[in-house]
Amino acid sequence: MTSSTSATPHSVKRGRRMLIALAVLFFGSMLLAGVLRFSGWQPASMRNHGELLQPPADLRGLVPVRADGQPYAWTPAERVWRIALAPPASCTQQCVTLAAELDKVWQLLGHRADKVEVLWIGTPPAGLPPMPALRVLRDDARLRQGLPRADDAAGVPVYVIDPNGFVILRYAPGFDPAGLRADLVKLLKLM
Repeated sequence: MTSSTSATPHSVKRGRRMLIALAVLFFGSMLLAGVLRFSGWQPASMRNHGELLQPPADLRGLVPVRADGQPYAWTPAERVWRIALAPPASCTQQCVTLAAELDKVWQLLGHRADKVEVLWIGTPPAGLPPMPALRVLRDDARLRQGLPRADDAAGVPVYVIDPNGFVILRYAPGFDPAGLRADLVKLLKLM
C-alpha cells in the first residue's frame, strides 16, 4: 500500500500565505522597532522627570566643606546619592516649603533612604524642619558654578548628584516632588 502525499493546490496556497504572514509579522515588528528607536520615542517608564544633564557636571575635584568646618567627601564606595540645592541667602518661606518637600521625598524612599543625603549649600533659613538626611555645606562659589543654572530667577532648582560626584539631573524651580522620588527610586535600584 502506498499513500499519496502530494499536496493539493489549496494546501500549497495556504502554506505560502502562512509563511508570508509570519515573515510580515517578524520583519514588520523589526521595522516598527527601528522606526520608534530612531525617531527618539521612549516608553514613559524609561523617561526621567528631571532634566538629564549632558554632559554631567563634574564635582569630583571639589572638596565641599561642612558648616562645622569638616570636609565633605564624595566617598563613591558608599554608593550614596545626593539631592543638592543652593538657594540664595534671601530665600526664606519658599526654602522652608522646599525643605519639607525634600524631607517627604527622603522619607518615602523607605529602606533605601539611608543611601540618599540632602546637601544644602549655604545657610538654611530659620524654621527649617528637622531633617535626618540634611548635610549643610558652606557656601562656595566654585560649588555653585558646578551646578548648571543654579541662579534661576524663577526659584531654587534641585539637583541629583551620583555617588561619584557627577551632577546628573536638574529639577527646575516648582518641580513635582513625586517626579524626584520616582527618579531616585529608579537610580537606587541600579545599585
